[in-house]
Amino acid sequence: MADDEDLGEDQDEMAAAWEAEAGGEDDDEDQDAMAAAWEAEAGGEDDDEDQDAMAAAWEADDEEAEGELEAGGASERVLNQDEIDSLLGFEVDEDEDGERTGIRAIINSALVSYERLPMLEIVFDRLVRLMTTSLRNFTSDNVEVSLDSISSIRFGDYLNSIPLPAILSVFRAREWDNYGLFTVDSNLIYSIVDVLLGGRRGTAAMRIEGRPYTTIELNLVERMIEVVLADAKTAFEPLSPVVFELDRMETNPRFAAIARPANAAILIKLRIDMEDRGGRIEMLLPYATLEPIRELLLQMFMGEKFGRDSIWEGHLATELWSTNVQIDAVLDEQQMTLGEVMKFEVGQTLMLNANPNSSVEIRCGDIPLMKGRMGRSGGNVAIRLSGGIPVPVHKEISDLAEESAA
Repeated sequence: MADDEDLGEDQDEMAAAWEAEAGGEDDDEDQDAMAAAWEAEAGGEDDDEDQDAMAAAWEADDEEAEGELEAGGASERVLNQDEIDSLLGFEVDEDEDGERTGIRAIINSALVSYERLPMLEIVFDRLVRLMTTSLRNFTSDNVEVSLDSISSIRFGDYLNSIPLPAILSVFRAREWDNYGLFTVDSNLIYSIVDVLLGGRRGTAAMRIEGRPYTTIELNLVERMIEVVLADAKTAFEPLSPVVFELDRMETNPRFAAIARPANAAILIKLRIDMEDRGGRIEMLLPYATLEPIRELLLQMFMGEKFGRDSIWEGHLATELWSTNVQIDAVLDEQQMTLGEVMKFEVGQTLMLNANPNSSVEIRCGDIPLMKGRMGRSGGNVAIRLSGGIPVPVHKEISDLAEESAA
């Protein structure tokens, strides 16, 4: 029992020692002091006031920045959709006739404008008048044909822009050894079928979606295309005789490729109205097709000669033939050194290798004309010609006269 009491006392002493080492209440006081010190370092209420001041400063800076942004807002303004379309050149009425603007105008700047081929407009004005008469005879109806526009386009862009369904007619220009394309839209197809087969007037042409064109419709449109091709042949005839032959009829633009997608072409849009019916027919001619008659299309009027006037040429040639020309009679020629020439003296006699019977050469400048013999006629020294102007010399003089006239 005594041993147990001694062991309990020893344990109480050890616990007291541990409490003394841990600090007990003094340690709690130390921790409170440390917390107070931390609060003092953090600033307590003063720090909250500093943070409020900093937040107010930040808000003031933000308001100032917003004011500067509003002052220079023109440069930071967001573009709307219309302005973006105008910048890129994609207008809402892109299908209508109009000049391209923006980036698309820069991309298409390599295209040649049809205005550089002024004779085209005259040819197609003639085509419109011919088609008006021939289609009236073809349909026995009152037909009005009008020229909507003449523009330049890339062949690939045109194929992608064709509204389907449509009939595409590929024709060949025999003399130019190349191809062209006719596109007939669905409205004109059904209108032609309605007119030729006796449809009632005043009723819109019925358009059936989702079915291919029938053989009757294709044959009737083919007959109309042949009439238009005959008119096109007549329209081009004063400029350059050409025969247009219908090659094939297609309904898929992929099978009507007559040029590379990047090649430039001229697009002619024609409007055909038959009272309350009608549609559009488009003629596409690649520039490669028109290349054989490019010089003729550059004329400002029919029969123009570029920079040449026949009246002025005739007048200049007449004046050249009546111009006074100085000719020289050369008795003899000798080659001498410059030292011998410098030794010439006044009164010195030069000996020539010519006698009274030697021939004399007549020259005009450096061109030898003819030869003769020197003699006397009355009191004058004369030359009797022994031959005319040689043919090569005569041709050379004629060429010089033509160059001067040109």
